[in-house]
Amino acid sequence: MNNLTKRIIPCLDVNNGRVVKGVNFLGLKDAGDPVEIAKRYNDEGADELTFLDISASVENRGTIVDIVKNVAKEVFIPLTVGGGIRNLDDIYALLNVGCDKISVNSSAVKTPNLIDDGAKRFGSQCIVVAIDVKKVQGGSYHVFVKGGREDTGLDAVKWAKEVENRGAGEILLTSMDTDGVKNGFDLQITEELSKILDIPVIASGGAGNMQHFKEAFDCGASAALAASIFHFKEVDIMDLKRYLKAKNINVRI
Repeated sequence: MNNLTKRIIPCLDVNNGRVVKGVNFLGLKDAGDPVEIAKRYNDEGADELTFLDISASVENRGTIVDIVKNVAKEVFIPLTVGGGIRNLDDIYALLNVGCDKISVNSSAVKTPNLIDDGAKRFGSQCIVVAIDVKKVQGGSYHVFVKGGREDTGLDAVKWAKEVENRGAGEILLTSMDTDGVKNGFDLQITEELSKILDIPVIASGGAGNMQHFKEAFDCGASAALAASIFHFKEVDIMDLKRYLKAKNINVRI
């Protein structure tokens, strides 16, 4: 899997219809209009876009389909949408307005059959399982849900393997410990999952500079996702790709 082209994915965390960014899942700052930001990334050379409705699960409501529809019209790269997806109808509604993949987290833990059923109905390539992890006492990683508010007690490595076996096409791995801190991705869990899984692992949480992306790819990640460094133009996507290319990492330019 490592010789495949590595992907750079900006992430839009959306709250009340606006793109926001926080640190360790807290203290949200406004970063702009989702449609405008998505269009900019499409033009700037992003490989894919991920759109997460971060308050949908907590507020117990569905994803904002209208915003997704408007984003999908402006974007010609694969679009993944997550947040508040609870059943096959929710998945269908999103794929129907133009998103390419859906991402499930809390609902996958609550009803794991959603992964199997979604993969059977729409194909594994459409089903991304987001796993938010945090290191717990003893050094293992637990899976957290509801925007990082709730420890499920699930072991992240075992859960990732189960998710793959159920038919997920990709895993979006976010480390809550490193999220928004900009000291780099959590390489330990990224490498551990990349080694045991045959499906792509997207590293997320902690990108602060170009070298952090190289480190994630060196640890086996198939893609790396970031938000604030792209939103606030601290790193330019094409500059990042040229840097990675120069370091012999296979990216699409």
